[in-house]
Amino acid sequence: MDEYMTVTLTLDNDEVVECAVLTIFSAGEKDYIALLPLGDDGEPQDGDVYLYRYIDHSEEEPELENIEDDDEYEAVADAFDEWMDTQEFEDLDEE
Repeated sequence: MDEYMTVTLTLDNDEVVECAVLTIFSAGEKDYIALLPLGDDGEPQDGDVYLYRYIDHSEEEPELENIEDDDEYEAVADAFDEWMDTQEFEDLDEE
C-alpha cells in the first residue's frame, strides 16, 4: 500500500490506534468499514482487522459504531471475507 486513507481509533482501553481503511462495504441494509492497524512505522500490520458499522452523515464526519450483536458481526465478517476473496482474485489477474 503506497497511499491509503487513515482513521484514528480510541479503543475501549483508551489506546489510540492509527488504522488504514481497507474498504467500506455493505452487508444487509447497512454499511461497514474494515480497518487495518498501522505500526509505528506507518505501515499496515499483519493480524487483526477491525470491523465497524459505518454511518455517513453526508456533510458531517462519518460515525463508526461497534457491532454488538454476534449474528450481525458474523454476517459482516462473512461479507468482508467475500470481499477479500475478490481482492485476491483481482491481484492474480494483475500479475
